[in-house]
Amino acid sequence: MPRLLWLLCLVNLIIGSGAFVIGGILAPIAQDLRISVPAAGQAMTAYALSTALLAPLLLLATGRWPRKRALLLALALFTLGNLLCALSSSFAMLIAGRVLMGVGAVFTPIAAGIAVALVEPAQCGKALALTFLGMSLSYAVGVPLGSWLGLAYEWHTPIWLVTALSLLALIGAAVWVPEDIKAPGASFAGMPSLLARRDVLSVLLLTLAYFVAIFVVFSYAGPVLQALTPMSRERQSLTLALFGLSGVVGTLVGGAANDRFGARRTLLVQLVVLGATMALLPLTQGSWAALMITLMVWGMAGFGMMAPQQSRLAGIAPAQAPMLLSLNTSMLYFGTAAGAVVGGAFAARHGFAQLAWAGLPFVAFGLAILWAVHTSASAVTVDRQEKAA
Repeated sequence: MPRLLWLLCLVNLIIGSGAFVIGGILAPIAQDLRISVPAAGQAMTAYALSTALLAPLLLLATGRWPRKRALLLALALFTLGNLLCALSSSFAMLIAGRVLMGVGAVFTPIAAGIAVALVEPAQCGKALALTFLGMSLSYAVGVPLGSWLGLAYEWHTPIWLVTALSLLALIGAAVWVPEDIKAPGASFAGMPSLLARRDVLSVLLLTLAYFVAIFVVFSYAGPVLQALTPMSRERQSLTLALFGLSGVVGTLVGGAANDRFGARRTLLVQLVVLGATMALLPLTQGSWAALMITLMVWGMAGFGMMAPQQSRLAGIAPAQAPMLLSLNTSMLYFGTAAGAVVGGAFAARHGFAQLAWAGLPFVAFGLAILWAVHTSASAVTVDRQEKAA
């Protein structure tokens, strides 16, 4: 794999840590800002909607820029947004910073487009898995560490740390990213016809569905863990770290399985496992060991789906890969935002212990999408064979 992919991986680690560390420190944020925990969870919604709605516009606006310049702009915006969050003393200021961070997260689809361009098609899954490995690592390293710092000291502390790391990432990209990266920029040309295709829509809808399912729970990771099995801040950080490590394994396995068995088979297994573990999660109440085993299997299945999904889109229209990957990222964050809203509404009425069950309908919807696409593809194949005969 090209060395540049490792740099992109590290930057995605920082971006993922900044994006998702909020989930582990909602309680101190809510207490300090004098709001409810579900209301504090909407800081995740603000970031997600900004990434979903505004980041694609920035991607298009910078489509003709050299890729390095676009990467540096994204990292500068992400760093400024973190700084605003670190300085925030009100919920409105926190939300404003999260919106700016969300715009800067356009780095991720730009990086995905570069990853696809740097390797042969047969290695696309592994290249994307390596690039997105940083996101998985953020759950194993950034989120647990941030949770511990926010609970042990003060909730601004982990955000200041991410701000400093974002600045280092900006400097590192300025020094080490080549000026002449041969990767296409995003363009809207031909997109209307692509978006009318069933295969494209199925990928985007599946990403939306399974991220809603995941973030119904993960937007409220801290409160959910405490509701299932009350634990110290050290054990909560360990739990989040082990969950993140399972996601790292899942990301790598998902990329390799995509290249060997194909996207559909890989995704089918992952969705079934995801649904099963979400059904079991509330039943682990009172047992940390059972909770941990369930979470780790869930993490492997959930994180493993990103590489097959990205690979499907890149294979549909390689020339439009940057924009399609950005739209997939938008679906990811629409799902994140919707998951936070659904989870907050469910928790306000029923508490956090059964929150995983609220995500099951979205897993079922994802399985229905895969089944419908397979049925449609089989029908087309039969029709073509009959015509040829």
